[in-house]
Amino acid sequence: MTFTPTISTTETVVLQPSFRLPIGLAIAALPLILLSLWVFIPIFLFALFLGIQAATLRLHFTNTDLEIYRGQTQIRTFPYADWYHWEIYWPALPILFYFREVNSIHFLPVLFDPAALAQCLGDRCPRKVEQN
Repeated sequence: MTFTPTISTTETVVLQPSFRLPIGLAIAALPLILLSLWVFIPIFLFALFLGIQAATLRLHFTNTDLEIYRGQTQIRTFPYADWYHWEIYWPALPILFYFREVNSIHFLPVLFDPAALAQCLGDRCPRKVEQN
């Protein structure tokens, strides 16, 4: 699925899930069965956990906040005004989303369309340029 950057920043954007990370991790774990079942099981269970999270969590980008929902229940709100910095690691293979707020840092697996995530972040919470 492709993301169209013509969305207005006044609309709430809900990112669609991406199962690339959980599926990729599960596929990478399969050869580990030959090495050791005890190595395979935790990695495969983590991939399953990420798949469940991708199926149930949704990121809503509003005018002022990033809201995280599980189903129809809002579980967390992050106001953009409190953000210092954000980054998506690694651009060629995006697997980790990092952002820093006033009082805490957050690392989230990229369980959503990475292009749409970067576009929404750039539109709604541009990176701040440090002044020396």
